[in-house]
Amino acid sequence: MSIKKVIVVGAGPSGLILGLLLSRQGIEVELLDAGAELDKQPRAAHYATSAAYELARAGVLDDVNARGLQPKAFAWRKIDTSFIAGIHHDSLPEDYPHKMVVLPLDRLGKLLYEHIQRQPTAQVKWSHRVVKIGQDQGRAWVDVETPAGMRRSEADYVVGCDGASSTIRRELFGPEYPGETLNAQLIATNVYYDFDRFGYWDANFIVHPQNYYMAAKITTDGMWRVSYADTPGLSKEEYISRQPQRYEEILPGNPKPADYQITNISPYKLQQRCAPSFRVGRILLAADAAHLCNPFGGLGLTGGIADVGNLFDALNGIHKGLTDEKILDKYSEVRKRIWQEVIDPMSRENHRRLHDQDPDTAHKNDEFFKICIQAETDDKLSQELALVSAANFMVVITIRLMNTGIGYLEA
Repeated sequence: MSIKKVIVVGAGPSGLILGLLLSRQGIEVELLDAGAELDKQPRAAHYATSAAYELARAGVLDDVNARGLQPKAFAWRKIDTSFIAGIHHDSLPEDYPHKMVVLPLDRLGKLLYEHIQRQPTAQVKWSHRVVKIGQDQGRAWVDVETPAGMRRSEADYVVGCDGASSTIRRELFGPEYPGETLNAQLIATNVYYDFDRFGYWDANFIVHPQNYYMAAKITTDGMWRVSYADTPGLSKEEYISRQPQRYEEILPGNPKPADYQITNISPYKLQQRCAPSFRVGRILLAADAAHLCNPFGGLGLTGGIADVGNLFDALNGIHKGLTDEKILDKYSEVRKRIWQEVIDPMSRENHRRLHDQDPDTAHKNDEFFKICIQAETDDKLSQELALVSAANFMVVITIRLMNTGIGYLEA
């Protein structure tokens, strides 16, 4: 039986990608978002091969490549900017498909929204807050608070892509989101500052017990994402007021406010969480509504986009009569297992690597750094690292160090 309609709750990038994929198959898609417009907060920006593949299937990758940039190298450094280890993408074949691309998530959202407005079977409705959900054997529905009052919308399936505070997940499983909040605080900023004069590569991870941070170029006009650690337990206002002091303490050149231009700042806590299931009948979860991890390595963003690609395949298989609804249980099972076996442990290790070791001895003691250093004089290994890191940024940490690494490649 074909699928006539899917309701997607949340018009962030994951919801918009799913909406595009489904609507391109002629399925009616209603996207509901509680906000009045696209989210403009500074968030992730790096799309590994698996994410780029889904962007291509959604018909937007050419535009993403035209507006974004392709990173050439990643480095780990000490606080004084001295080099520890790195990965080059120079050895990737010219015809390597779906190379990693960088574009701030708010710009991707704008691009996706432009595309979905051209789809006759897709509609985005802003200021539509879902407050309750329900289902029976043949349909699912949401009760929605709109500017014109309450209304109910029905569909064959409802998908929650409504982020970490997902109403859909809370309606399914209650207020608890299983997992933990790490004892760490990150401040994400978008800034124009001349990191190039300090020899910084496209993405740089600074190893330090207290002052670890990431600085990555995210636009073609010189904007950088700087995400830095700060003292846990302060208020949002305190974190914002401390930003000039923290920049001066940790960034190369000890810049004063007149030396840079910040366009956005957002404090956030680091979470490692996963929903009990990604499917309850005709209601499904994907991306941040289904699982969370800390941002180091880009595994949350890439994993979320892979979720919606996998979910699209399952729904499209049902739509075309190639499978039945049991495929949705397999979607939940596989994507949850990938979070448990890949995303959660690897993202924790990526974070730990930055703060839980001596920067002066890390090149000798950290097995991952030793592999990167070996690759500097081993062309075959260098290409292997470039290929695997392009497929999923920093997956090399596990691939080269564990005999079961092939399982992670398959994920």
